[in-house]
Amino acid sequence: MGTKGREIVQVDVKTLIELLRNAYADEWLAYYQYWVSAQIVKGRRRNEAVSELTEHAGDELRHAELLSERIMQLGGAPITNITELNERANCKYADPANPDSVEILKQVIDGERCAIDVYNKLLDMLRQKDPVTYHVILEIIEDEIEHEDDFETLLEDIQSCGE
Repeated sequence: MGTKGREIVQVDVKTLIELLRNAYADEWLAYYQYWVSAQIVKGRRRNEAVSELTEHAGDELRHAELLSERIMQLGGAPITNITELNERANCKYADPANPDSVEILKQVIDGERCAIDVYNKLLDMLRQKDPVTYHVILEIIEDEIEHEDDFETLLEDIQSCGE
């Protein structure tokens, strides 16, 4: 990170990097969970579930890229050891062992809620202290809120139609 860029960050950079690395782990796990869930999901509204899971998996991968870029700007490095991802994550991987669309949607909704909590805490910490990271986190939390709504709406549709 450049000299002037360091000057505007008014939080402990090492702590911030570690928090961002944990969020990076969350995003990779969410990406994989959504991707694999889209491959195996069965049951009611399967095609719609596949579509939402696939779309949001792409968003989670983009979030990991945004976080990786910011981590490197701050002088850190993203997690390189894949086995560290679940260890470091705030939102642990939920194995979609039951491929039923209702069960998978419940799992991903829980994951989105966890992500919203994590990013909301980061926003509180960064407000007025690091405008660049704040902006990155704000962009991500907006997507996570949209994801929660999309998955909840699909789940409600499935449950209300009794399909």
